[in-house]
Amino acid sequence: MSTRNLSICMLAAAALYITSCKPKGTSNAVSGDAASKTYVAPGKYDEFYNFVSGGFSGQLAVYGLPSGRLLRVIPVFSVDPEKGWGYSEETKPMLNTSHGFVPWDDLHHVEMSMTDGVADGKWVFVNGNNTPRLARVDLKTFRTTEIIELPNSAGNHSSPFGTENSEYIVAGTRFSVPEDGEAGDVPISSYKENFKGHISFVSVDKNTGNMAIAFQLKTPGVNFDLARAGKGKSNGWFFFSCYNSEQANTLLEVNASQRDKDFIMAVNWKKAEEYVKAGKGKKQSIKYAHNKYNEETHTATSEMENEVTVLDVSEFPDIVYFIPCPKSPHGCDVDPTGEYIVGSGKLAALLPVFSYDKIQKAIAGKAFEPEKYAGLPVIKYEAALYGEVQKPGLGPLHTEFDANGNAYTSFFVSSEVVKWNIKDLKVLDRQPTYYSVGHLMIPGGNTKKPFGKYLVAYNKITKDRYLPTGPELAQSAQLYDISGDKMQLILDFPTIGEPHYAQAVPASLIKDKQLKIFDINNNKHPYATKGEGEAKVVRQGNQVHVYITAIRSHFAPDNIEGIQMGDEVYFHVTNLEQDWDVPHGFGVKGAANAELLVMPGETTTLKWTPDRTGIFPIYCTDFCSALHQEMQGYVRVSPKGSNVPLTYSLGDKLKNNPTTAK
Repeated sequence: MSTRNLSICMLAAAALYITSCKPKGTSNAVSGDAASKTYVAPGKYDEFYNFVSGGFSGQLAVYGLPSGRLLRVIPVFSVDPEKGWGYSEETKPMLNTSHGFVPWDDLHHVEMSMTDGVADGKWVFVNGNNTPRLARVDLKTFRTTEIIELPNSAGNHSSPFGTENSEYIVAGTRFSVPEDGEAGDVPISSYKENFKGHISFVSVDKNTGNMAIAFQLKTPGVNFDLARAGKGKSNGWFFFSCYNSEQANTLLEVNASQRDKDFIMAVNWKKAEEYVKAGKGKKQSIKYAHNKYNEETHTATSEMENEVTVLDVSEFPDIVYFIPCPKSPHGCDVDPTGEYIVGSGKLAALLPVFSYDKIQKAIAGKAFEPEKYAGLPVIKYEAALYGEVQKPGLGPLHTEFDANGNAYTSFFVSSEVVKWNIKDLKVLDRQPTYYSVGHLMIPGGNTKKPFGKYLVAYNKITKDRYLPTGPELAQSAQLYDISGDKMQLILDFPTIGEPHYAQAVPASLIKDKQLKIFDINNNKHPYATKGEGEAKVVRQGNQVHVYITAIRSHFAPDNIEGIQMGDEVYFHVTNLEQDWDVPHGFGVKGAANAELLVMPGETTTLKWTPDRTGIFPIYCTDFCSALHQEMQGYVRVSPKGSNVPLTYSLGDKLKNNPTTAK
């Protein structure tokens, strides 16, 4: 059968499966003890935090396991009116890019920070797939604290993947493109000559978490899908799945499936680092945004960086080696020992497992194919291969590992998870998913020491699983108990966005490190109001700055007059509470952006430009006390040039002479 016909048959099989009857055993797939295994009693905590990508929502969701309860949605790349993310003056800079303000993205993958190959509970790194970005979420506050744009990239899909001690978070481009700048104006038909892949090595400060692009590798113009760093014996290496080795630029479903095999690309990043330190990289002038949030000032800043260091791998052939892999590989996964690398060719009916030791032996012995790929060495398939898992299923995508020498692979076409032994490559168990599973996740399943116990499958299609909700149904996560010899499906729960990948860690690693309040005495926001006595209204030309406090259950001031049409009003709201879990909201009638959600001890700013004269209520939008409904006030807007004086008050304390900046 031709390559094209095989691809078409595989796709037809997928379509048939999705629209056909349920898999056998559906009615009794969940056994009677499932409820007891997932029940978390009122007042009790889940065992794991599960950080799940929000896909096209651009956000990160946090669920408890085993309950499946949604605990938090962390805004990252997309504006969020609930929390004012991207709407408040303090957070707007976080969504700045070289393209301007970009209030959305496509968040696919999640990576926990690690120490010695094990999650340490400090940070979560996530990728923005569309406008290439990396973000860092601080697990003391569950907030996004840093976002860095990635130049020379398009479709930041092969990202973010970390080294053993999070020295680097690594991001590979999905779409190979010409480098940024004037050189990018080339015919699309010149793909093979002018399109290149770039892999960004982003350094992470081990104390602060601050990120910086240390260097980029310029590679042949393939598409990078997923990646994993080596660990243990393979520490210092990175492994990327590559497709479109044909370097096609149109109708990829056919033209990028011509070759029998694509590649796993093995990168000696330690060697690349040595070359960069020796000054072998080339400086490239380029613009990209680097955004940081400061928890002391409660404000974000956006700085435009202007240079990256690029190492062209074609000039250093001892950095990159290609390993043939069944076509269109998705997952590229490294087992806990660092010895075995699993490639998942989506159009293959087997799973190849490569050996790190054999790869090193092949490199030393130059066991290469006679024909190089784009001038770089290609290791012979058999020279790198440990073995193949035969007939595991249809459409292998992604593999994770438990602590007992077993691997678990998702199969998109046959809608199942398959358990197999790494050493003897024998299939041990298979269980259906509902339906068309993409990624799966085992707590710690990508680390040196998996926690095991649970597996979560993230499914793209949920026909007949949930109550219908119009043309689009909820996306799905399914929880399996993997503590025994056989996997057991014990829970379905819906997720936000389109879930792609997730990572989970024991709750004990994070829960006792939470920041409960911001110490108001340490609030260094330039417009902080640390007590009601400091509340005031200041006019600066057509700008009016309202220094306003919130405490159960009133604002100070709560009556403001003398605002005029054409004024820009900045409400700088300081939450005076110093008690855990007592945020205050702030909203004003007719605001064209969003509300604010202000944490205890924090200051946040809402910009408001009134569009008409009249009385505008302000109020607390977050339930805070029995008198929450009474937590309100009024703003009077008069015509431009009005002689209504600028005044503000709380109770009968009228301020007739507010400060006017000179």
